Amino acid sequence: MRAISFQQSSEETLLLKLSGPWKLGSDLPTVEDVAGRIASGRRVRKVAFDAEDLGNWDAGLLTFLVKVRDLCRQKNIELDSRGLPEGVHRLLGLASAVPEIKDTGKNQVRERWFARVGDRTIEAVRASREVLEFIGDATLTLAKLAGGRVRMRRSDLLLIIQQCGADALPIVTLISALIGLILAFVGAVQLKLFGAEIYIASLVAIGMTREMGAMMAAIIMAGRTGAAFAAELGTMQVNEEIDALKTLGVSPMEFLVLPRMLALVLMMPLLAVYADLVGILGGMAVGVGAFDITLTQYAEQTQLALNTRHILIGVVKAGVFGIIIAVSGCLRGMQCGRSATQVGYAATSAVVTAIVWIIVADGLFAVITNVLKI
Repeated sequence: MRAISFQQSSEETLLLKLSGPWKLGSDLPTVEDVAGRIASGRRVRKVAFDAEDLGNWDAGLLTFLVKVRDLCRQKNIELDSRGLPEGVHRLLGLASAVPEIKDTGKNQVRERWFARVGDRTIEAVRASREVLEFIGDATLTLAKLAGGRVRMRRSDLLLIIQQCGADALPIVTLISALIGLILAFVGAVQLKLFGAEIYIASLVAIGMTREMGAMMAAIIMAGRTGAAFAAELGTMQVNEEIDALKTLGVSPMEFLVLPRMLALVLMMPLLAVYADLVGILGGMAVGVGAFDITLTQYAEQTQLALNTRHILIGVVKAGVFGIIIAVSGCLRGMQCGRSATQVGYAATSAVVTAIVWIIVADGLFAVITNVLKI
């Protein structure tokens, strides 16, 4: 039995009678058979189906029907699929609901330069608005915190403080000691030319307290904690946990963002002071171990070089860097899309944003301290 037969059911209707099994790999009719029948017969305005004798079928039948549908569209012929089985009818409707993607690859028209500039400008304005809105919400939340009207669990705050503080000590110790060693070696190369190796202590002490201690601690925390904040909040966004909090009337800014911001702002100055100390000890190891400097001389020179002003500048910088890292991580996490890929993008964007603004803020501090001569 042929899998398909043609019958002119009326003057303008071509009836396709389907029979037997329609399986991929078997000798099935092609859409060219239907096209030839339409071309050879009288004027056809409608194609219908009769599936009373249709046996088992698979994707082979659906592929044939999709091609018949496309043929009817090209020739402006009505397609009546009501005679098909319910399963075939629904699959055909689903295939029609997802249009084919066209004009991709090499045939894609390149967007004009002015259009690209306009799109980037609109995107930058939109992103700036979101940042300002987030900072505004965070400021209002801090004001509510001062009034004791926020919904935040103290246990969450203590846990995040531990993650941002004590758990970060090993990596901060390693990096800060290496930075102290590097500063001492780099300075010693030049100072040795003048027989002034004793000033290695001054170089390391001032460099660590004013610049490198806060800076390196901030970069470490941006890569470690800022990315973690973005990934945590992004995952909650994907799992719709943040939507659930909003449905329950709980502000995500108070419940999720505020503890993370407070923990990082509180811990960053302490980590910076710790990094300063470790860096000075690293420089001391180089000065005492590799050059003709005694431990007492190094300690006395460090004490002479340091003063409260240098230490406070580093502490204030660390606090500002902590705000930048917390805002960057939480903002990117709250902006995360609804897929696992977007979580990765959010974490990466949080690190990049934090590091860029840390460098910018450090440059502004350098200009301000130079103008104020401190």
